[in-house]
Amino acid sequence: MPKLAESVPSGVLAGALRLAFGLPAPLRRLITGRPITVDGQRLHPEAQLLLRLQQLSGEDWRTTTPAENRLALSRSNQLVCGPIIDGVAVRALSAAGVGARFYEPTNLPPGSPLLVFYHGGGWVSGDLDSHDNLCRFLAVESGVRVLAVDYRLAPEHPFPAAVDDARNAFTWATEHAEELNVDPRRIALGGDSAGGNLAAVTALHADRAKPVFLLLFYPAVDATVRRRSRELFGQGFFLTDEKMDWFMDHYAPSRDTHTDPRLSVLLAEDLSGLPPTYVATAGFDPLRDEGEAFAEKLAEQGVPVVLRRHPGLFHGFANILGVGGVFREAVAEAVGSLRTGLALANAQQDVPDTA
Repeated sequence: MPKLAESVPSGVLAGALRLAFGLPAPLRRLITGRPITVDGQRLHPEAQLLLRLQQLSGEDWRTTTPAENRLALSRSNQLVCGPIIDGVAVRALSAAGVGARFYEPTNLPPGSPLLVFYHGGGWVSGDLDSHDNLCRFLAVESGVRVLAVDYRLAPEHPFPAAVDDARNAFTWATEHAEELNVDPRRIALGGDSAGGNLAAVTALHADRAKPVFLLLFYPAVDATVRRRSRELFGQGFFLTDEKMDWFMDHYAPSRDTHTDPRLSVLLAEDLSGLPPTYVATAGFDPLRDEGEAFAEKLAEQGVPVVLRRHPGLFHGFANILGVGGVFREAVAEAVGSLRTGLALANAQQDVPDTA
């Protein structure tokens, strides 16, 4: 028999999900069960409810084949991304041969900052559609134009294809800033999970123009070490230990590549040239500890960095804009950091050179 998640239209399931989140608190607690506490952190009730409903529906982010994994992620995102956010014009374009989608908030004047954004999905899944509402949210709430990059996916295009596409798209954006109506001096990079990896790697290896800010949601930054958070949260919290191995086996099957800083950016000796950075991690995420180790290394090397752990959330929270409130609040906090970082970059550029 097909699972409930496969036999019921996504729109119906999404409506049922919103209905469940609207139930009185005592009923929600009956569904979720006892509070979950690990490593001194309590899973937020909204996060626990979502995981429990995912379990009951049979919805899962599968690791059987890349095609099924992509379909499962697409369905999962449709359930939680929420209604399409208005107030932004969207168009497709090509960035040096790399597919992309450009977001322009309504009535935003020319000369705004630009956020080049790389979607997550383990370098195997995810696309422009899976992160469409997140990019809309970032554009509208930050007051910036956003260029979402549709980099090539593994296993059809293994490492370093995604790295090359990410870098080429960023370079293209800096060279075509005028026609995009953006300020070439205020271009930021951002991404979630695998996309956070690509953003950090692109910033590290940028040749000429450099990004002025990094916005990273739970980035993957080290393929060489199994940290404690992977042992603690590798099962039952959306991103699993099995999935992480499966993604890496498809993206970088040769272990010889795992120490390459274009994959394990945390291993780069010199990170001091990176711009001010905001790193958001989730308490119940296998990637938590490596993201926080990255932030700590940035601070040690003199890079202005804000590390924000959301202790009650799990991996992937940036896409959950349609149910509950805690997930959206976490993304809104990152938006505030992006706005501040871009404003400071603008102020620094306006200071006259007295040398």
